[in-house]
Amino acid sequence: MKKLILTCLLATVAWGEKPNIIYIMCDDAGFGDFSCYGQKLFETPNIDQLATEGMKFSQHYSGSTVCAPSRCSLMTGYHTGHCFVRGNKEIRPVGQHPIPAATLTVAEILKKAGYTTGAFGKWGLGSPGSEGDPVHQGFDRFYGYNCQRNAHTYYPTWLFDNLKRVELDGKTYSHDLIMEQGLNWIRANKDKAFFCYLPVTIPHAAMHVPEKYVAPFRKKFSDYENTIGKYSGPQVKNPVAAFAGMMVKLDEDVGRLMSLLKDLGIDENTLVLFTTDNGPHKEGGHKPEVFDSNGPLRGLKRSLTEGGIRVPLIARWPGRIKPGSTSDHISAFWDFLPTACAVAGVPVPRGVDGISFLPALTGQGVQEQHAYLYWEFYEQGGKRAVRMGKWKAIQRNLQKSGHSPVLLYNLEKDLGETRDVAKDHPEVLDRMRKIFDEASTPSEIWRFKGLQKSGA
Repeated sequence: MKKLILTCLLATVAWGEKPNIIYIMCDDAGFGDFSCYGQKLFETPNIDQLATEGMKFSQHYSGSTVCAPSRCSLMTGYHTGHCFVRGNKEIRPVGQHPIPAATLTVAEILKKAGYTTGAFGKWGLGSPGSEGDPVHQGFDRFYGYNCQRNAHTYYPTWLFDNLKRVELDGKTYSHDLIMEQGLNWIRANKDKAFFCYLPVTIPHAAMHVPEKYVAPFRKKFSDYENTIGKYSGPQVKNPVAAFAGMMVKLDEDVGRLMSLLKDLGIDENTLVLFTTDNGPHKEGGHKPEVFDSNGPLRGLKRSLTEGGIRVPLIARWPGRIKPGSTSDHISAFWDFLPTACAVAGVPVPRGVDGISFLPALTGQGVQEQHAYLYWEFYEQGGKRAVRMGKWKAIQRNLQKSGHSPVLLYNLEKDLGETRDVAKDHPEVLDRMRKIFDEASTPSEIWRFKGLQKSGA
């Protein structure tokens, strides 16, 4: 039985009816991959409409720079110095390393608060039937890719419907199946308070999308027409054009979702959040430099520079969030759990790293600020990073040495992280080193070998 240790940090919010919560998370899109964040080579009018009718965040961060740990942070309210899954760790033949049964997820909290819960898309936090399976972590319904590797093709031969493996023909576009199941679930639960988690796979590689979405871009990106993209499943001719088509497809389905909420009469009682799980990828023939996918930021997926972890966040809630508003509040994935608790009017679990950003959304109450944000990542030599106010520190090569230099950037003056100012600010550097020491708890699975060798 799970331990449910709660502390009453919040009074019950008097919304009347419990608000529905929909959290849409696309996969591997960059900060600059949406029109409202600066994209010029294709349009995302429905996602832009969310921003027009709601709030756009400029300083929001993902839980990690790859899929599984980012999702773990989102579900649990902990950053990667504390959460159980801190990297992509595979289980054979199917699935990823599971979060433990004792893990308390946002879905479990909302379910206990009277919400019906559903997840549709990619999970990545436990192999099918394991203790980390979504149906064992608070979701009444799950449909999609339980295993991240299976999600490397949009034409799979199977998906999961709860614990049942659904056999497919390998010719059906999985995103369509996932969206239909999600929209049908919302229709079936329109008279209940619900939490719908939509971790869709677009635009993760492979660069698959039906031809009708690619065709309008083949002439525009004709220089790449002889380029072949290969990742998993069918090869893709002109993956650059395919990426643009994928983003149009994603935007179209966001529009379908928003139309459905209005048709069902639940639009005004639903908080919709839209984001992406980390920075842009460079796989399967995708060329993020063509689209300026990371915008003014440096780095891609697997980086702890801003381009790998700073992500869009758009929030829409009619009557609660001011239309066309923006926020420079510094926030991260681990803030979603306490924010959902605040929306649902229930206490926040004791000890989580997240802080509710509901005051920033509604303009009501005082918005608490983070002392710092923290990430650690075990691939590419091992690295960790801290954001503290305007300062950003990164330390690399931690699998080799515990004494590698700490780079320091002033994001107010150097958003692209091009100038290391560590020598100019020894007092800030000293504070960052102390944060590195205090922000992470030991893990039996995730270790920096260089720190162990040095005794740091």
